[in-house]
Amino acid sequence: MIEIILDTETTGLSAEKDRIVEIACVELNNYIPTKNIFHSFINPGIKVSEDAFRVHGYSDEFLSTKPKFKDVAQNFINFIKNKKLIIHNADFDLGFLNNEFKRLNLKPILKSDIVDTLQIARSKFPGVGNSLDALCKRFKINIETREKHSALLDCHLLSKVYIELVDKKELTLDLNPNDQNFDNKQKLAGIKGNGIVNKISEEQMEEYKKFLKKNISNSFALN
Repeated sequence: MIEIILDTETTGLSAEKDRIVEIACVELNNYIPTKNIFHSFINPGIKVSEDAFRVHGYSDEFLSTKPKFKDVAQNFINFIKNKKLIIHNADFDLGFLNNEFKRLNLKPILKSDIVDTLQIARSKFPGVGNSLDALCKRFKINIETREKHSALLDCHLLSKVYIELVDKKELTLDLNPNDQNFDNKQKLAGIKGNGIVNKISEEQMEEYKKFLKKNISNSFALN
């Protein structure tokens, strides 16, 4: 099962008036992070509000050299196509993304294609704070490197939170070499890139198992 952790940063809080300045997606294969990532800063064409700048630190000057949303839209659509999207407080990101799509006469993202981790958290922990920061603290996920909001870093953090919320800390694929369907299962566990399916080696599997068994307590190292 392929899923996409998705997050955005914006110029402000109004989906109608403000614009996206960063999109990040991190792919999960059966709850295991793969190396497939989509990430782009975006020139919004309008000024970043002071409040938003305090949150993410992306200045107008920095964003002025980045591509417009229309320039990255198709690559983004190709990356998320036919995949379930995992978003924290999905209404916020969905409002911005669908307004960007509307400006380009593109089809909107449907709510049926989304899992909102905020709703999952609220159902499991009612009456308490369920922000991404709060959930990281609850699950003892290290957020020391998170001085500012970053869509890519927040995707990595959310992938850890999501695994905790759905209780999927253990590897879900039973890759038994004696199984008649072993090759097919390996393909299902493969990472797709440019139409090629790469089989996961035993060494990679061991790495993923170690990752999942570390209580997901260390931050991802961003390249």
